[in-house]
Amino acid sequence: MGDLALTFLIALVGSLAVAGPGVLLLRQLRHRSVTVHVCVLLAITVLAVLAGVLGAAWEMFISPHDLRVLLIVVAVAGVVSLAVALWRGRRLAAEAMWASQVRQTERQLEASRRELVAWVSHDLRTPLAGLRAMAEALEDGVVADPATVADYHRRIRVETDRMAELVDDLFELSRINAGALRLSRDAIFLGDVVSDAVASAVPVASACGVRLVSAGDGRWPTVRGSEPELARIVANLLRNAIRHTPSDGTVSVSGGRDDRGGWLAVTDSCGGIPEADLPRVFDVAFRGEAARTPGGGGGLGLAIVRGLVLAHDGAVHVANVAGGCRFTVRLPAV
Repeated sequence: MGDLALTFLIALVGSLAVAGPGVLLLRQLRHRSVTVHVCVLLAITVLAVLAGVLGAAWEMFISPHDLRVLLIVVAVAGVVSLAVALWRGRRLAAEAMWASQVRQTERQLEASRRELVAWVSHDLRTPLAGLRAMAEALEDGVVADPATVADYHRRIRVETDRMAELVDDLFELSRINAGALRLSRDAIFLGDVVSDAVASAVPVASACGVRLVSAGDGRWPTVRGSEPELARIVANLLRNAIRHTPSDGTVSVSGGRDDRGGWLAVTDSCGGIPEADLPRVFDVAFRGEAARTPGGGGGLGLAIVRGLVLAHDGAVHVANVAGGCRFTVRLPAV
């Protein structure tokens, strides 16, 4: 019993001699990665075993031959354990990073949803109040002259179209965010899509005094995508450019193909976007200070553009150019 008690005491003292500095080392490394902590913990365990073995050998409880055998076993087990710790630590670190990114993404999505609800509530409340007031005026006979009645009818139709457009944008955005968007991809000649979108946007541009120019004749690429969604991308970019371009300004559409695939660019004369706002241009419900006016749109058009482009395995970005800004869309070319 005396030998067993002495062996226990030697193992305890050796383990504490290793564990004390190990704990201090872990405190110093508390801001390091999970991999480092796991490796240090296993190193402490192996060194504690080694200290106990060496202590027992020092007190002649282990023969030289048995000591060599134990040292080989401890060394091999230590190397294998550290290798496993390094592998598993990296996996744990990657999973922790992924979980942190997921939580951050969820927080951002929740903030975007709250902001979207606030924006939609604001954008619906104003036209609904106007529609109610005009409908009550017509119903109560407050306005009776044909010109005023016709003006009220026209304004009701305009506000109704605005709300229908907002609802369509919300539906499209919900499909994108829910992953319910299913694309039927074919080889699409981008020039035809742009030509139709420009033809539809010309009356709107003319009403705003904006000149619309298509500069991609003969260079349009053939891309792989879904024609309705590609048409929505081009239409939203054109509508956004026309809305923010002052009268007598120009909106130009160009395109082509390079070693990275097909591309489409819409350049306007808006005067440029503040550098601080550039990273937020494609965020849901972001419209910038200057656009927070009636008729300024629901702030969903560019968010829909980004979602549809990403669904096509493409990319979209914005940059300031002389006198305005340029939105560039890259799509996989056939």
